[in-house]
Amino acid sequence: MNNLDAIFSPRSVAVLGASATPGKVGHDIFANILKGGYTGTLYPVNPSARAILSVKAYRSISEIPEDIDLAIIILPPALALPAVTDSIEKGVRGIVIVSAGFREVGDEGRIIEDKIVAECRKAGVRLVGPNCLGVINPGEAIRLNASFSTRMPQSGNISFISQSGALCTAVLDFAADRDFGFSKFISIGNKADVDELDLLRYLHEDLDTEVIMIYLEELRRGPEFIEAVKEITTGHRPTPILAIKSGRTTAGAQAAASHTGALAGSEAVYDAIFKQSGIIRCNTIDELFDFGNAFSYKKRSQLGKHVRKIPSGNRVAIVTNAGGPGILATDMTMSTGLQLAKFSEETVEALKSHLPSAANIHNPVDVIGDAPYDRYENALNAVIRDENVDGALVILTPQSMTNALGTAQAIVKIAQRSNKPILCCFMGIIDVSNGVKYLQEHGYPVYRFPENAANAFAALYRYSKWLSRQHLAQFKLKHDNERASRIIDECLAAGRTRLGELDGNELLACYGFPVLPTRLAKTPDEAVEIAKDMGLPVVMKIVSPQILHKSDAGGVMVGLGTEEEVRSAFGKIVENAGKYDPSAEIEGVLVVRMAPEGEEIILGANRYPTFGPLLMFGLGGIFVEVFKDVEFRLAPIGRNEARRMIRGIKGYKILQGFRGRPKRDIQILEKMMVSLSALVTDHPEISEIDINPLLVHEEGKGATVADCRIILVPPKD
Repeated sequence: MNNLDAIFSPRSVAVLGASATPGKVGHDIFANILKGGYTGTLYPVNPSARAILSVKAYRSISEIPEDIDLAIIILPPALALPAVTDSIEKGVRGIVIVSAGFREVGDEGRIIEDKIVAECRKAGVRLVGPNCLGVINPGEAIRLNASFSTRMPQSGNISFISQSGALCTAVLDFAADRDFGFSKFISIGNKADVDELDLLRYLHEDLDTEVIMIYLEELRRGPEFIEAVKEITTGHRPTPILAIKSGRTTAGAQAAASHTGALAGSEAVYDAIFKQSGIIRCNTIDELFDFGNAFSYKKRSQLGKHVRKIPSGNRVAIVTNAGGPGILATDMTMSTGLQLAKFSEETVEALKSHLPSAANIHNPVDVIGDAPYDRYENALNAVIRDENVDGALVILTPQSMTNALGTAQAIVKIAQRSNKPILCCFMGIIDVSNGVKYLQEHGYPVYRFPENAANAFAALYRYSKWLSRQHLAQFKLKHDNERASRIIDECLAAGRTRLGELDGNELLACYGFPVLPTRLAKTPDEAVEIAKDMGLPVVMKIVSPQILHKSDAGGVMVGLGTEEEVRSAFGKIVENAGKYDPSAEIEGVLVVRMAPEGEEIILGANRYPTFGPLLMFGLGGIFVEVFKDVEFRLAPIGRNEARRMIRGIKGYKILQGFRGRPKRDIQILEKMMVSLSALVTDHPEISEIDINPLLVHEEGKGATVADCRIILVPPKD
């Protein structure tokens, strides 16, 4: 037996803290297990009761004459600790602590929780909670409702994990209204032992679970979580994971000096985690269920196995009996990364032969409001066979002559023959109820509004792209780690924690970044000599620890092509800096050889305590905080993740060559992102880094670092 089987599929359960008083948690949970039809043996434990709901009670778990798989503890912290000890001595293999008052309330509760965890780990016993709703397994072989919920949900193929117990009861009620079934349902509370990753691994191997939905408040693992979940969503028997994360709008970016730090925040971290691990993020509970319906949609193969229907592309056909909803679906389709399929001539001829002259035979197909079920059947049958179509949305609005049941039956008949997903929208409630019920009973997704159906199809397509993503050979890059460490140590020893281009370029060069000749001038004459030596034209920049954003201070001048311009620029830059911040310490002016023309890009990283370095890529220069067209990933990354990151920004078209602009050297960008990942992974002293702009030149001509900013933190003892 898997060590979590004792929690989800126990042969015997003891409820420690069971109560005979209705309304008390110990009574209600025991009653829910009993009334839910639990197929194992149930034992109430209460030293003051002879029986609970006519079931003989025991003074302690040790007095129960049979072996116990699962102990459910509903006792305050001071009593929960000895109850855990007794349960372990009894030989239980799993423990669920429902009661609150532990880590979440302060140090005293945390100390008790830590002691409980230590005992469980020493004994090899898995613990769920404390401070949780409990666990539910609706499967007919178990029927365990060890939770606050009075309603046993239907049995289904979707498992639900929640960090919030209160949300669980609402979700169960919502699921009942939508005729939604579960395989496993669990609230994890404080996550003292069993956490999301443990459950994701377990449910991935659970043959009754086809889709996993999860509600998250926070994660305590970073790169390990990504690698493990990537295997779940991609490897053996890939399992889709749908997640909703609380706090999307309230989480602000942390205060930071770099552009990356200003744009990053906890939500950027979670977006990166989800993208890197293949998790589909949902914005609302409603969307979570919409997507769950779509992902649980399967077709029985000739071998009797069920095969998930995932579109091979993003080309969608829409069949509707009303123009308005068809337009809504079209709008949502186009805004979620899908395309309206363009039908072949053969498909158009088939539609023309079956539909009245007033019908629209091009996508979206309008079969007209008076359409009988066979008109839907003929139209859907024609478009789903088209090799230019990857799936279909069928929209039905109830008219007086509409046969919702007949249409549903026709859809199911066609869907059973096709490998392509067909999602339905039957608008309304009463008039379409028999058709909706038929579709649901046969496992086919049906939605109330066309935008919900289109959004769910888009989620299927995103997962399809994840499964079919390309894996290119990794770059073989050489980095001078030792020299980089010496540079960092020397800077920290000298008290320099904010590095500009002089130290920064030297550090970047260790990791293969193409940097420009750069020297510091203390006087106008020195600037002129440096410029003559490196060759005109040059760029000049203020150097001051207090002025991080040089452009804001008027501290940058470019394209200086003569000695007179260089001399004049020195004085003007120093004057501007003094006006910008009279207290700023002016160390001099950098003279930098002028870089070749290129598209401005920003690369950056910002370090987070739990998750490590968060990498950023986007359009750079002064527009980075205006457009905020950036992508984030957690380090370390390789070539393939760097490639997806670069292609993820809206401005990627500019890099490909747009309206006469030259195509840029995208491969060098991929190498630079991999090198940046290695730099911040190898050197934890780097807290923040901006390379802005990185000028990327025409294809095959590389890139040039035009400016950089690095913030160091001394290593912790």
